[in-house]
Amino acid sequence: MTVILFWTALIGVVYSYFIYPLVLLFIPKRNKLASSGAGSSLPRVSLIVTAHNEELRIRDKIENCLKLDYPNMEIIVASDASVDATDQIVDDYSAQGVLLARAEERKGKEHAQLQGIKRATGDILVFSDVATAIPEDGIRNLVRYFENPMVGAVSSEDRFLSRDGSVVGEGAYVRYEMWLRRLESDRNGIVGLSGSFFAARREVCEENWDIYSPSDFNTALNCARRGLVAVTAPDVLGFYQDVSDSTKEYQRKIRTVIRGLTALTRHPDVLNPFRYGMFSFQVFGHKVMRWAVPWFQILLLATSIVLAKAGWFYLLVLLAQIGFYSLVLTGRLIPGVRQQTLIKIPYFFVQVNIAIAHATVSFMGGKRMTVWTPSER
Repeated sequence: MTVILFWTALIGVVYSYFIYPLVLLFIPKRNKLASSGAGSSLPRVSLIVTAHNEELRIRDKIENCLKLDYPNMEIIVASDASVDATDQIVDDYSAQGVLLARAEERKGKEHAQLQGIKRATGDILVFSDVATAIPEDGIRNLVRYFENPMVGAVSSEDRFLSRDGSVVGEGAYVRYEMWLRRLESDRNGIVGLSGSFFAARREVCEENWDIYSPSDFNTALNCARRGLVAVTAPDVLGFYQDVSDSTKEYQRKIRTVIRGLTALTRHPDVLNPFRYGMFSFQVFGHKVMRWAVPWFQILLLATSIVLAKAGWFYLLVLLAQIGFYSLVLTGRLIPGVRQQTLIKIPYFFVQVNIAIAHATVSFMGGKRMTVWTPSER
């Protein structure tokens, strides 16, 4: 039994990060369909910006939106029952066509977005956060993907800005995530969009908009329900600053996982391959198995200790774990070495999985995070 648990744990630890993408590599890419009409008129776009108490940043965001190069677009600020001057500032731009869609009761980001959807007149709905700066050609490039009739939603790719405004170099984890997202995008579509900047066809958003599930996941799910795909757009970037307090990044990860677990429990049918096919496989590989990694790590360490004397392979796996966690401990005790690649990757990996474990325990204890508070940046 211990041997079975050992191999289950070992496969569980590596599945989401290595086995799953390897399987994707062997799955043929979907056929690229011809666009529905190159050169046709640009569809009307509704840009919905979600805000809660953003009086310090909302003006800059609106100015950014007004500079976007797209001729047929309306701008809607969806206020999540803001109690500061956010709504008044939005009203200052009403003469320039900026609309306010206010949620009178604070029920979270997705509920505020729903108010924007109800007011929108566009064929394509673009969702963005206040903290995200959109390049001038961002909307035009995003909309181009919808020329393919099979595309139901399009995600931007994130770029971080340092405090001085320069673009932060991509770390190994971010590069890996973007590579994995492109693998999924080329097969059966991605299972989660960038929540800070994405777009979807109007019909994808009008039905089954779940205010208690993250809109970036629910939109991808709604695409799958309609036989459409959600894709990533490597040439469409959203720029936003790193959080001002690094400790808040850990809390953001906890919120993200709790919201993801909430979505899964609200829509368990998404794991039914007879209904969703490859999309179910991707949700299982990318989401479920990744959330299980911290528990597989604990099980692997425990079974490795028990089996260490049973064979050289078990001993080797145990020594590898001891070395790995020693690097993490070094990074914990000596902060100055955390930027060295040999320390940085293990340290970040363990930090992420501690946050996942923390979030899972909190979720099992009944904690939910529907109400949304934007991170300070």
